[in-house]
Amino acid sequence: MLKVLACGAVVFPGLFLAFRRILPCVFKHWSDADVVLVSERLVSSIHAIMATTAGVIVVTSCQGNAINDRHWLATYFVIWYGAPYMTYDIFAMYLSHYHRFRVKGHEDYKQHSLKAVNSFIHKEFLLVLHHIALLTILLPITLFFRKDQGDFFIGCLFLTELSTPFVSLGKILIQLSLQDCWLHKFNGVMVLFTFFMCRIALFPYMYWMYGRHYSIPLYSVPFHLPLSANLGNSCILAPQVYWFVLLCRKAYRLYKRSRRPDSTPSAAVSDKSKDD
Repeated sequence: MLKVLACGAVVFPGLFLAFRRILPCVFKHWSDADVVLVSERLVSSIHAIMATTAGVIVVTSCQGNAINDRHWLATYFVIWYGAPYMTYDIFAMYLSHYHRFRVKGHEDYKQHSLKAVNSFIHKEFLLVLHHIALLTILLPITLFFRKDQGDFFIGCLFLTELSTPFVSLGKILIQLSLQDCWLHKFNGVMVLFTFFMCRIALFPYMYWMYGRHYSIPLYSVPFHLPLSANLGNSCILAPQVYWFVLLCRKAYRLYKRSRRPDSTPSAAVSDKSKDD
């Protein structure tokens, strides 16, 4: 427990508070909403880099036997950094939501209230549900119900965070009014590529690795797994597909806007306000 408190439970809130102190000194014209948003995104990127690194280490160490090979990071990263981060991130997302609507002058956001919390949960329901499911379902499975098997697949789930730094960078570039530069366009391509590869295509790959271990074809793997495993994977995959569709729609809108001859920076600002 002391290690948990000394690691993620202190690191992520500490980084968030540090960024909230530093960013207003650098970007003096930013509002509280701008500072909180960028601070949240920077911390998310740091956690994502840590999780991806842990995932690469676990996956490369356990490829010989995807079922029985062990690596200590598969369990301890979840305890030290995964669970504390998910808990912190729910609060950080609420703060970002609260300050964004407070700057816009909404009456319910003059101070923290139950109405503000309810509005946040309603608007970000899928994200909040995703975080809570990871804490209440995936965490107990990882720690208590795996029977010391499947470290490879836990490492694969860590790799789903690879797209997060690119998603965060896109929002930060918009915050810096750099949405029309080549970096933002390149980053958009990387968002779609990493999101698809590490949050959608990764699941068939894990099924294929499971089938390879037991020498069964890919199409037979779902019938070889218990129903709870298939349902769990489906519950994780479903919101990823939904978010990927949203990303594709947004990318298509941006592409159409860039092809219009009357596309101007002011139009980009207008699109940014709609996204908010």
